[in-house]
Amino acid sequence: MRGAHVIIAARNIKAANEAKQAILKNNDNAKIDVLELDLSSLNSVNAFVHTFKALNLPLNILINNAGVMFCPYQLSQDGIEMQFATNHLGHFHLTNLLLDKMKETTARTGIEGRIVNLSSIAHRYTYEQGIVFDKIKDKDSYSEKKAYGQSKLANILHANELSRRLQEEGVNITVNSVHPGLIMTDLMRHSFLRMRIFKLFTYIFWKTVPQGAATSCYAALHPDLKGVSGKYFQDCNEYAASNFATDYELAKKLWDYSQNLVNSLQRS
Repeated sequence: MRGAHVIIAARNIKAANEAKQAILKNNDNAKIDVLELDLSSLNSVNAFVHTFKALNLPLNILINNAGVMFCPYQLSQDGIEMQFATNHLGHFHLTNLLLDKMKETTARTGIEGRIVNLSSIAHRYTYEQGIVFDKIKDKDSYSEKKAYGQSKLANILHANELSRRLQEEGVNITVNSVHPGLIMTDLMRHSFLRMRIFKLFTYIFWKTVPQGAATSCYAALHPDLKGVSGKYFQDCNEYAASNFATDYELAKKLWDYSQNLVNSLQRS
């Protein structure tokens, strides 16, 4: 509706094209492209970025929106616990690879760039240490819910540390994280029955998909947030995140850990 050229980067191309057609049905003039991207695979991230850059398009807004939730223990193609790999590491790598394009766009146009990480209120329910760096792929200590919370905590820490680095560099790009709310989507597929029962007793708090998208759009587009960076939003308002999420040392440690992990996986 704002006239943006939208790239839908998706693992499931069929579902992405269905979303594209649904948008075009309501807006004939919408500019939408679908590109394949599986965030659980660093090779897929590399291939997507290569394809996107070949389009020679500007990049003003990046919304890191992919996710898996409460899945049984499994490893990604790169041998990383799946929730951490998909929800955090893939976004971390993707964002780093696209930063030069965002910097180039904002320098050339003078328009503020914005990066939005979709986190969750579940970032409060994580392992005792916040991020279990030494047991990221340990099967014995794995908890599907705490591993999800850990990955959502990582989304906020990533946004905060990137925000700090860009501000230090003097780059006109903001980075924020959001909790979209409780939404019944395919994200719930690994705990569908439990979530249905949970929804029965908490229905008043659940949102439709458009309502769930509102805070992401707010963080990505609203003029009132010009220059606002390193914040956490819920229901289109700034909210206080957990103590772990505002721990600058933990954010730096996660950044270094993630960068070293990506580097080691790219070499192997």
